[in-house]
Order: sequence, then C-alpha cells, then structure tokens
Amino acid sequence: MQGDPAKMMLGQNQTAEQVDAVKQKYGFDKSLITQYFYYINDLLPISFHSNQTEDYTFLKDGKYNAVTLLTLGNTSTVIKAPYLRESFTKQGKKVSQVLGETLPNTFVLAVSAIVIAIILGVLLGIVSALYKDQWLDKIIQIFSTLGMSVPSFFSAILFAWFFGFVLHKYTSLEMTGSLHELDDFGEAMHIKWKNLILPAVVLGIRPLAVVIQLMRNSLLEVFNQDYIRTARAKGLSEFQIIKKHAIKNALNPVVTAISGWFASMLAGAVFVEYIFGWNGLGKEIVNALNTLDLPVIMGAVLVIAVMFVIINIFVDLIYVWLDPKVNLE
Repeated sequence: MQGDPAKMMLGQNQTAEQVDAVKQKYGFDKSLITQYFYYINDLLPISFHSNQTEDYTFLKDGKYNAVTLLTLGNTSTVIKAPYLRESFTKQGKKVSQVLGETLPNTFVLAVSAIVIAIILGVLLGIVSALYKDQWLDKIIQIFSTLGMSVPSFFSAILFAWFFGFVLHKYTSLEMTGSLHELDDFGEAMHIKWKNLILPAVVLGIRPLAVVIQLMRNSLLEVFNQDYIRTARAKGLSEFQIIKKHAIKNALNPVVTAISGWFASMLAGAVFVEYIFGWNGLGKEIVNALNTLDLPVIMGAVLVIAVMFVIINIFVDLIYVWLDPKVNLE
C-alpha cells in the first residue's frame, strides 16, 4: 500500500475497481509528466479544463471556483484561484483549508520569536559593543555562541522539561500545547497565550544569537566612521550618537539576517512545533511526511517558496528606508 496514493486514500479494504476509480479521478493513471502538467494547470490562475466528465480536469465537480473565459470544443479556458488539491488523509479536505488552519499559528509563533530576537538582540548587541572586551561583553558573547551552537530540537526538549515539568509548580507552563485548545469540558476552543511562551523563546534563541553578533560587529564598524568622530567632536553624548547616527546605519546586516530567519520560521519551525505540540505548519508537514500526504507536502513547499519571495521583496524596501543611497533599481 505504501507509495500508492489511491490505496492510501481508500485504506485496507479497497477493491481493484475502487482503486482504478480513484486513480482516474485524481489523474494517477497518467504518466508522471502528464501529472506534473495537471498540477501546474491546477496552480495557474488562467488554466485549461475539459468539459468531459471522465477527465481529471472536468470543471463541474466543484473543486474549482472558476469563471469561464472561452470555450473551444471540449476545452474551456478559465480564470480561478490556485487549486492545491485535496489531502489524501483528511477525507477529501482541501489543502488550502489545511494550510489555512495551521499557517496562522505558525505566523503568531514566528512573529513572537522574531520580536524577542530583535528587541533583545539589538539591545544586547549595543551593550556588547559599548563594553567591548570587558566582562559584560564576554558573558554576552558566550551566550551568543551557545545560542548558535545548540540545536533547536535540543533546546526545545530542555526548555519543555525544565520549565514545563521541573518548574511547572512555579511557572504554570505546560510541556506541550497549542494556541487554541479545548476547554476542560471539550465543548469550546479557547486561546491559551501561555502556551506561546516556551516555543517562542526556543524559536527565538538562534536568531537572537545571530542578531547580537551582527549588531555588535556592525556597530563597532560604524563607530570607526568619520561622521561618528565628527559627532563626538561636536560634543554629542554617546547616547545621542548611538540613537541618531549609529543604530540606523548598523541595522542593514541585521535586517538581512532577520528576513532570512523570519522566512524560515514561517516556513515551519518543524522541530519546535512538533516537540511542543504546536499546531502549526511545521507540525503539519511532519504529519504529512509520516502519512505520505503528498498534496499537503507540495502545497506547503509552494507556500514556503512564495513567502520567501514576498519577504525578500519587503526587505529590499526596508533597505531603501534604512539607507537612502540604496537604489531600488
């Protein structure tokens, strides 16, 4: 059964006729090249579809919300939203619905983690640069090195065990839990913000360590620029120099790092979400891989790719704001 989508969808008690019917419905009876073009056709906003009921691309089965532009013979040209197909294991549930239910949770987790990384990373990076080679700088550097070295899955297990089990009496934090959970009576869903704390902190550790290093090194480089020396010669305080002149120019490499980490987080913090039981995109990808739910896997990869492109475009716009000398062209 493993590796045959039609048999996976039907389960153990399938007949040969049922398998053939499913293969025809989903196009599994075609060659891989044909199936690939079927998938591309499903994704395109303007696509071509058959008017014959036995064909995979038949429009009248309700899987497309399409507006017909042109009909020639047995083929219609339509405009529609991208169709990511249906999950193999969720009783015909659309992949777009599956991703739509999990992506917001990952977004909340990623934003929380990146906010922690930005705020603490910039502050600790500034402190580290101001106290270069002193004991405070050395402590921050040790913390930063550990943060970059320790794998996320190990940090997740350690934090879940220590704060969710050993210190549960004092923290009231759970080892696992998602943003939305059923109440004690199993009747209604409630938001539990405390479940966000541990996964957000763990997910933010590595980008926090990177931001500290980048902010420190970038700020030390900026301190050696001529305009900083001029500002000091004019009698400006160190606080004014950092606030008005140094920080903005030192943020360029930090923005680059943050954009990459944020895209990765949105792509799915697989280990963190799975260990903490956070119902996000990362956990959904792991479940789909375990059950060979190919449409969910392909849809998740496509969404990840789109997010990377959008975030990188947004970062380019931020560069222009940070440094007017950068040209959009």
